[in-house]
Amino acid sequence: MRLQQLNPSMKALTIVVLVLLLALVFDPITPLLYGLWTIAITLLFGQVNLKKYGLFLIPFFIIAFGMFWTTLVFGEKPVNPDDMVKVFGMTFARESLFTALSLGLRVLSFAMLSLLFILTTDPTRFILSLMQQCKLSPKLAYGILAGFRFLPMMREELKNIRAAHRIRGVGRANGWKESFVQFKRYSIPLLAGAIRKAERTAIAMESKGFTGDRNRSFYRSFATGKRDWIFLVVMIGMFVLIAFTSWSLGYFQWYNGEV
Repeated sequence: MRLQQLNPSMKALTIVVLVLLLALVFDPITPLLYGLWTIAITLLFGQVNLKKYGLFLIPFFIIAFGMFWTTLVFGEKPVNPDDMVKVFGMTFARESLFTALSLGLRVLSFAMLSLLFILTTDPTRFILSLMQQCKLSPKLAYGILAGFRFLPMMREELKNIRAAHRIRGVGRANGWKESFVQFKRYSIPLLAGAIRKAERTAIAMESKGFTGDRNRSFYRSFATGKRDWIFLVVMIGMFVLIAFTSWSLGYFQWYNGEV
């Protein structure tokens, strides 16, 4: 079973449920183990390139480490300040270290779940699934799809505008004042081009009978199948198993307003 073959709406629902469950626990072991499980599932069943996955994780590692370090250094005064432990050659309260690890690892587990969805889900399939399974308005859905399709076209048009300016002898901006003027030179033709494309798209959709009616037929239809429910049950079941393991080790803790 490949993650790309799952119903996108059911996959999104599974991720949302897991994020809410992880938000309710506050210990370092549960998010650590579940994060490792999520990485394994993504690489094995999502057929995601390991190098690409690692590059996507780098910003989240930086954010998680920042949250870990700021919580460790500037967190609230611990209840048991005498229980100390050394980290990076410095001494901190064990309670502060526990809280910092819990926050940092929870951020990473959220990121890994998000990457599982992002790297294994086609945006077009997701929007179509939202229309069919979640009754998303076709007007809103096709508007989002049109905007998504416009992004590469806008980038290409920006390259053309820059090339046209260089041919006419307009150099690159030096300083913030010239940058502001250059921004205006680029933004006005880009905005005009976007308006023209939006008008053409609207006329094309109307000419092909698009009315925004929810009761419409689809060329690509999506349904919730057996494997989608298996994915949901397996992911939540693994969370329960990991939470039980954490509880057996004496680490499991519900979130109780810790900062």
